[in-house]
Amino acid sequence: MTILSSLLVAAFDTPSKLSCCHSSLPCTRHPSVRLSEQLEPELISSLQNPRIKQLVKLRDRKPRDEAGVFIIEGDRHIRRALEKRITLSELYYSPEWFVGEEERALVDEAAGAGARLFELTKTAFAKVAYRERPDGLLAVAPQWQNRLDDLKLSATPFLLVVEAIEKPGNLGTILRSADAAGVDALIVCDPVTDLFNPNVVRSSTGVLFSVPVVIASSFEVCAWLRSRGIHSTATTPAATALYTDTDLRGPLAIVMGSEHDGLSDFWLAQADAQVRIPMAGQADSLNVAMATIITLFEAVRQRATG
Repeated sequence: MTILSSLLVAAFDTPSKLSCCHSSLPCTRHPSVRLSEQLEPELISSLQNPRIKQLVKLRDRKPRDEAGVFIIEGDRHIRRALEKRITLSELYYSPEWFVGEEERALVDEAAGAGARLFELTKTAFAKVAYRERPDGLLAVAPQWQNRLDDLKLSATPFLLVVEAIEKPGNLGTILRSADAAGVDALIVCDPVTDLFNPNVVRSSTGVLFSVPVVIASSFEVCAWLRSRGIHSTATTPAATALYTDTDLRGPLAIVMGSEHDGLSDFWLAQADAQVRIPMAGQADSLNVAMATIITLFEAVRQRATG
């Protein structure tokens, strides 16, 4: 363990991601603790406070992964995390940024769930906030890892597989789309960005806490799909079949490629079918998040009609 890793783990008093459960949903929080058992919030005003410095470092992937934690910022995201029983090891708040009474109630709820509280001045919170318009709430939570074999699939599995997604905003939007379409899980192959990037958390609007997500290699995923009789359908501009003319019912995994390169040769060769979205203009492809939405909801339409 590096010196930085040791400092982060000590600073945040939270278990590493390797100690989290491996269920198809994120780790559950610890049993509720009565408010009377909570310590008084620690007050932080100095920008040189070690916790302020470490929170800023958690914007970057390496410190996050070394400490096994990530940041959840904002009322809506923290509320959804609590609803899904995500462990909040620490909650940082600044009443000077609150816009109503809901924030105060959320602080009490987080404390009741066992989060350690830290009250920050307006200036100190502005230093650690990732959002342009903070609302005075920021939590630290342990990362988790799910495995393919832990996924709980429906009778007719419906999965979304994405390969080498680069932009956090796209991955977050894809998460939201997967949730809206009702997929059993999102499987991320060979990711370039990490699942716990602040922009992924933010753009997912809290869906990260409800959609099971697995990270694995393309080879592992392809073999796992075949072992379970799940048909893989790859989207590529080079396909001859239109996505609307292809049967997307039955056990299905829709496979989407990266923003820049599309799907790898591996998936183009190994997928059971290839489909394309027709393009009438000069552009030969869509943004990966938009293409994902279009393909997912065609599958939803077909599966609803049997």
